[in-house]
Amino acid sequence: MTDRFVSNFTNRLDAKGRVSIPSSFRAVLAKDGYEGLYVHPALDLAAFDAGGYALRRTIDEILARFSPFSEEWESLSTALNGTSEVLRVDPEGRIMLSEALKAHVGITDTVTFVGHGHKFQIWEPQQFQAHLEAAKSKLRDVKRALGAQSLAPAGAGT
Repeated sequence: MTDRFVSNFTNRLDAKGRVSIPSSFRAVLAKDGYEGLYVHPALDLAAFDAGGYALRRTIDEILARFSPFSEEWESLSTALNGTSEVLRVDPEGRIMLSEALKAHVGITDTVTFVGHGHKFQIWEPQQFQAHLEAAKSKLRDVKRALGAQSLAPAGAGT
């Protein structure tokens, strides 16, 4: 068993609007011990972040970098805490997404769960595929740039 969210899964919402969290993700959440599922809209993506104590710790660490009286702290706290929800996970491992969360992401009848280590994201499947293709393209550019750097003679450009 792992303590990280990895891989991606696409699941359908049932007739009542519930969706099953992938079993490997449920195992990580159970190990984490958080009651429910903490979610907030992603800051710059059409997705939302989800997780337990590990995600909460990361948010607390980010906020701790700023004075609690600063504009940055206020903005981040509002975006990360003020728009968050704690969803109840039923005994079958399903969650009910609020209308606000579904609207933010554009979810209708299916969602894609995407592992990010300490957290996972929930996407509308076509939006995720477009994001994945863009991410792969950026990484190909990074790989090319790193490859070109490794071919340069030591001390070149200095």
